Amino acid sequence: MFTGIIETLGKVIAIEKEGSNLHFTLESPLSHELKIDQSVAHNGVCLTVVKMGNGTHTVTAVDETLKKTNLKQLEIGHEINLERCMIANGRFDGHVVQGHVDQTAVCTAKTTLDGSWIFDFEYDAALGNVTVEKGSICINGVSLTCFKSGTNTFSVTIIPYTMEHTDFKQLESGDEVNLEFDIIGKYVSKLLNNR
Repeated sequence: MFTGIIETLGKVIAIEKEGSNLHFTLESPLSHELKIDQSVAHNGVCLTVVKMGNGTHTVTAVDETLKKTNLKQLEIGHEINLERCMIANGRFDGHVVQGHVDQTAVCTAKTTLDGSWIFDFEYDAALGNVTVEKGSICINGVSLTCFKSGTNTFSVTIIPYTMEHTDFKQLESGDEVNLEFDIIGKYVSKLLNNR
């Protein structure tokens, strides 16, 4: 389980194709602390560390993961958000994040304000996912609060700290992001729709 509080950014230094899988090798300040078989969220996608290097780690994304996330668009040099699993006795600063991406969304606008940024997103509502005003959403692994929640749209505000320390600094209108909707909301929605 994760919390959506990003620890650091990882830089993609190698991509290797093997069958329908992609192996991503990243360098990051926390790579040397990881171990093989450890689960780490990469842009909100829970992936298993399969190889360790000198200040690097490698993870594998299978075809199903690549189809449902923005990992298929990664290129060498891209920076992505990293978060290790939550420690059982740690503070719960974000919200319950499983690292299971529900679908992607497209950034439709980026507005610069005086000291913050608003990002607008649009997603396919046919998959049954919903947001609620002031509810939680996980975008590329970042725990955020929705506003202007519509049928298939919502917005978030990004503060300078988040902009500097996550991949939001490279996000522009037209870019695809990973979405994980609030787990409690998903259960409630399923229960109500099954009546």
